[in-house]
Amino acid sequence: MINVKAAAVQISPVLYSREGTTEKVLKAIASAAKQGVQLIVFPETFIPYYPYFSFIQPPVLMGKEHMRLYEEAVEVPSPVTEAVSKAAKANSMVVVLGVNERDGGSLYNTQLIFDADGSLLLKRRKITPTYHERMVWGQGDGSGLQVLDTAVGKVGALACWEHYNPLARYSLMAQQEQIHCAQFPGSMVGQIFADQTEVTIKHHALEAGCFVVNSTGWLSPEQVAKICPDENLQRVLTGGCYTTIISPEGVSLCEPITEGEGMAIADLDFSLITKRKRMMDSVGHYSRPDLLQLQVNRDSRSVWQQTPADYAIASENEPNINGKLPTPELPKINEQKPITNN
Repeated sequence: MINVKAAAVQISPVLYSREGTTEKVLKAIASAAKQGVQLIVFPETFIPYYPYFSFIQPPVLMGKEHMRLYEEAVEVPSPVTEAVSKAAKANSMVVVLGVNERDGGSLYNTQLIFDADGSLLLKRRKITPTYHERMVWGQGDGSGLQVLDTAVGKVGALACWEHYNPLARYSLMAQQEQIHCAQFPGSMVGQIFADQTEVTIKHHALEAGCFVVNSTGWLSPEQVAKICPDENLQRVLTGGCYTTIISPEGVSLCEPITEGEGMAIADLDFSLITKRKRMMDSVGHYSRPDLLQLQVNRDSRSVWQQTPADYAIASENEPNINGKLPTPELPKINEQKPITNN
C-alpha cells in the first residue's frame, strides 16, 4: 500500500511583485514540509498573479496592466525556477506551480512540475486560454499533455477550463494518471464558479480513478479594490474558491477551503485507485478501443525549423515522372524534453 501526503494551497499573491509572490511560495513549501507534505500544488498562474484585470477591463484600456504583467512575468529557467527547485530538493517535495511565463514577446499560462530532487520535469502551457485570457496569453501545444513518473507516483496537471476539454483529460487518463493536479484562479464570478469547480474535479476523479489535488487562488477585499476601483464590478472578483483534495471515489478527503488563505492536506491511499478501477477503469476494461480511440499530437510547435541537409541534395536529382523534383520529408519537431535546474 502506498500513501502520499498532499497539500493544495489557497493563497493570495503579492500583487505586482514576482519576488514577493515567490517568497510566499517558498514559505508555503517550508510550512508544508513541517507537516510531512510530499506533494504541494499552488494556484493557476500564481507567480506573479493571475491577470484579473483582463476580466474587468476592455482590451483598449488594459495595456498598462498588461505591460506590468510582462515586467513581472517568469522566464524558464530563471532565478524564480532555481529558487523553487532548491526548495523542492531541500524538502524532498514534488511542487506543482502555476506561473505567467514570458518567452520573448509572448506570455503563457504555464504549469511547472518539480520533482522531489529539484529537477524541473515539465513546463506545459495551457492549450487554449479561456475567453478574456486570449488577450493575455498565447496557446500551448500537445507536448505538455504528459503524465510524469515522480517521487509520489504518476502525476498530471491541467489548468482551469482545460478540464472542460474531455479529450485533454482523457489523454492524461490513458497514461495511467494517479494524482491529478488542478489549478484555478479563484476569486472570480462568485459561488457558481466554486460550485462548477467542485463538480468538475469530482467528475475527473471518478472518471479517471485518480486523486485530484485542486488549488485555487484568493484575493483579499483590499486586493479586489486595488484591482477594480469600480465598486459595481468588484463582486465579479469575489467567491469562486474551492481548494480541496478528492479521492478516486469522488469524496473530499479534507474540508474544502472556500475563503481566505489556507492549506488543504490529506493522505492519499493508493489502494483506493485499485478499488475504483476494479469496478470502472475507463482506459482499461471499461474502454472500447475497437470503437473509440484518442489520437494526440505530442509534437512541440515552433515557428521555424532547419532545412535538412538532404533537401539540397534532392534538388540535384532528376525530376520524377510528374516532372517535379522530389521533396524530402521534413523532420518533426522533437517532443519537449524535461528541463533541469542546475
